[in-house]
Amino acid sequence: MCRCVYVTENVCASGHVEKEQKKRWKEDKLIRQLEKRSRVVEVEEGRAKVEQQMESCRPPAGRQYTLSIALPGSVLDNAQSPELRTYLAGQVARACAVFCVDEVVVFDESGEDARTVEGEFKGIGKKGQACVQLARILQYLECPQYLRKAFFPKHHDLQFAGLLNPLDSPHHMRMDEEVEFREGVVVDRPCKAGNGSFVNCGMRKEVQVDKQLQPGLRVTVRIKSQNTESRVHKGVVVAPHVPRTEGGLYWGYSVRLASCLSAVITECPFKDGYDLTIGTSEKGNNADHAHLPPFRHTLVVFGGLQGLEASVDADVNLDVTDPGALFDLYLNTCPTQGSRTIRTEEAILISLSSLRQKIAAPTHPCLLLNVL
Repeated sequence: MCRCVYVTENVCASGHVEKEQKKRWKEDKLIRQLEKRSRVVEVEEGRAKVEQQMESCRPPAGRQYTLSIALPGSVLDNAQSPELRTYLAGQVARACAVFCVDEVVVFDESGEDARTVEGEFKGIGKKGQACVQLARILQYLECPQYLRKAFFPKHHDLQFAGLLNPLDSPHHMRMDEEVEFREGVVVDRPCKAGNGSFVNCGMRKEVQVDKQLQPGLRVTVRIKSQNTESRVHKGVVVAPHVPRTEGGLYWGYSVRLASCLSAVITECPFKDGYDLTIGTSEKGNNADHAHLPPFRHTLVVFGGLQGLEASVDADVNLDVTDPGALFDLYLNTCPTQGSRTIRTEEAILISLSSLRQKIAAPTHPCLLLNVL
């Protein structure tokens, strides 16, 4: 009888030990799982932090900087016929499109203030007319083909514009091309109050936008829906820079007239002006050794037949004799030229090609922290 009790007590004791061991094993297993989970969380948090840092230093999809050029309208005076004048203007337009120029400033290098109180640029004699003709042809070529009839009536300055090579820029859309952004003109078509306006964007159907706008106005439209069953497409009006800053698309250039060289800089359309100005001349420093600081808006200025020196001397608003004093950088973009002179239309291609990588390099977001 006593032996049975002893065996039972031993069995109970061993069972209690086994339970304690299982309990301790489960606790250890749970601790290991928690530690493993904690390490996984730490690794994931570290990976997310690294990805966030990489994302902050990754270039945005769009282009945040702008590139402007300025040249005198007198470059057309070197052409011997109306056809050659038109062709020269077409060469300038093609160069601007190829190198994604956002603004073209045409200035009168005679230096006379020839702007009327109404804001219409007249120029002085032959030089002023060259400025206006160059600006008109540049605007004509930049405008999408389906909008030219609305904005450009027949004019003798555009007599031979049909012979020019098209720019074929991204905003020159085909009729059935499905894209996010389009240029359009507000049509004079009645629309119910609060329903916006109708815009001709060069498509088979008009686009109904969200804002009530004046007919004849050129607008940039973001297409929201292209329902084949609907009578119109739907869209919203956006700022002209949105395709560039958000989509990374080159969206053409604007054209501005300046009465003299100094007005090119003082009448800058950007709020804080140009934060980097570059003058080009055979008397400048070698562009191969130049370093461009970070910038938001850069301006590259070209001279006429007699160079920037003649434009500086003729500008009554300038009290300097050295053109290099006007610019942040004064560069020679073709230091080993084999010709005594480089024509302005050639200088644009040479200079923008030479500066292309330098212009794009300082605009990385990590380098623009002090600028933004």
